[in-house]
Amino acid sequence: MSENLFAKHQDTLHAAVNAIHSRDYFSPYKESPSPRAYGETANKDGENAFKAHIGSDFELQMPGIVGKAGSEKSPYGFDLNVQYPLVDLDQLLPAMDEARKAWRDVGVEGRVGICLEILERINKASFEIGYAVMHTSGQGFMMAFQAGGPHAQDRGLEAVTYAYEAMTSAPGTATWTKPQGKHDPLVMDKKFTVVGRGIGLVIGCSTFPTWNTYPGLFASLVTGNPVIVKPHPAAILPAAISVKIAQQVLVEQGLPPHIVSMVIDEDPAKPCTAELAQRDEIRLIDFTGNTPFGNWLEQNCRQAQVYTEKAGVNTIIIDSTDDFKGMIRNLSFTLSLYSGQMCTTPQDIFVPAGGIETEDGHKSFDEVAQAIATGVTKFLSDPERAGMVLGAIQAEVTATRIEESKSLGTVIRESEALENPWFKDARVHSPLIMTIDGDKEETYMQELFGPISFVVKTADTAESIALANKAVKEHGAITMGCYSTDEAVLEQIEEAALDAGVALSCNLTGGVFVNQSAAFSDFHATGANPAANACLADLAFVANRFRVVQSRRHPK
Repeated sequence: MSENLFAKHQDTLHAAVNAIHSRDYFSPYKESPSPRAYGETANKDGENAFKAHIGSDFELQMPGIVGKAGSEKSPYGFDLNVQYPLVDLDQLLPAMDEARKAWRDVGVEGRVGICLEILERINKASFEIGYAVMHTSGQGFMMAFQAGGPHAQDRGLEAVTYAYEAMTSAPGTATWTKPQGKHDPLVMDKKFTVVGRGIGLVIGCSTFPTWNTYPGLFASLVTGNPVIVKPHPAAILPAAISVKIAQQVLVEQGLPPHIVSMVIDEDPAKPCTAELAQRDEIRLIDFTGNTPFGNWLEQNCRQAQVYTEKAGVNTIIIDSTDDFKGMIRNLSFTLSLYSGQMCTTPQDIFVPAGGIETEDGHKSFDEVAQAIATGVTKFLSDPERAGMVLGAIQAEVTATRIEESKSLGTVIRESEALENPWFKDARVHSPLIMTIDGDKEETYMQELFGPISFVVKTADTAESIALANKAVKEHGAITMGCYSTDEAVLEQIEEAALDAGVALSCNLTGGVFVNQSAAFSDFHATGANPAANACLADLAFVANRFRVVQSRRHPK
């Protein structure tokens, strides 16, 4: 190898190890797209690099390339028309399996160093990737840069860090000495080698094509497994850029580039994902997406260890507040961010029929519901702010779902088709907010992906807690939020969250929002309810991706 990459990145690794134990703020990757952080020309250079991909052939190094395909369209109103390699799986998979030995023999520190180098190079390409995320997912640029760039990189580093901890829990070598009384002791020299399970498959999603890809990619890669990235057909470019960077680092280190490869659909209407996932060579699968396919993977890919993040119904319980305006401001941003197309966005907001107590006195149910609707409208009244925060609707089916959902409750805020100030053909819709009675569970306890929310009228806070708990247990959730000035009520809500296995955020009125998750501090998903069978990230997320194989001999 040309360079000791583990030594180069050792300080970053040690800081990350400390962070997963302290759970305090940590990130080596700057989240501000400032020239001071990335250089005076970084933004323009990244935008130009993104534009250079439009209408071009994207090259990757993989055995078995048999053609090209690609049909991505920007939700902001134009075709990307990037063409990517198509591969013959019967050629690619055996070659990747053959490369396992070389990747295994790099050793723990070697793999960790290479993964950290890949992440550093990806960080340097944050603007290019940010524009690619923006124009495939529909996120506004600031969110695309942060969530698709540094925050996604944080999650990748977090997975590497947990894997390093798991892989080094046993020493590489040991001498075993057993006393034998009057006889010479028994002595054995032992070697312990981390061996990957096989080829990993990471199935990407269209809304967060890097944030939801990097954890599985790096968790499998660093633990000794070659990895195939299978991006969503609508969001290939961010994954392709990432794979290309990984391949460049691997080649520089004298390793086969196809240790990290990418497979796409020749025809998005005939996806190859299910066939690929059931191949015997595939031993690890990471998936983010809809519940039916996630369930299918869990039930039908028995040859693989499967990690899934699926759909859920996120909830907010409002009991009382001592900062009503702060609560409304916080919820307005929360419901608007990326047009509700986040796995953490609240859908159901439970409010007692008798209303709530606030610092300004009693507020009726209707006053609370209307304040939320009005708050969203005021927040989005500035077209430029609305354009940046809402972004664009990633898929046409989501826009259709908004229209079809208007009859499900009493509409208190209409969803409007808005014009993006910078992209006139962008697909933009503001949040739809409805009220509904608590007994209409069959309606609001189904996930309605997109900017669609219900303010649910309950008998009292006790029923709100019970319904929120039920929603999580039966349908899954990534987040739960609550507002109360009563410590006893907060304890009851926390108990309900613990019982259902969902992360809880209490009384958010400032610059922290329920749909944001910070690497190294927040555990994203729990694996304890139907929305996900794994957490990003913890030791359980990495420890089953490898085995320790020993050899022993008598010393010479």
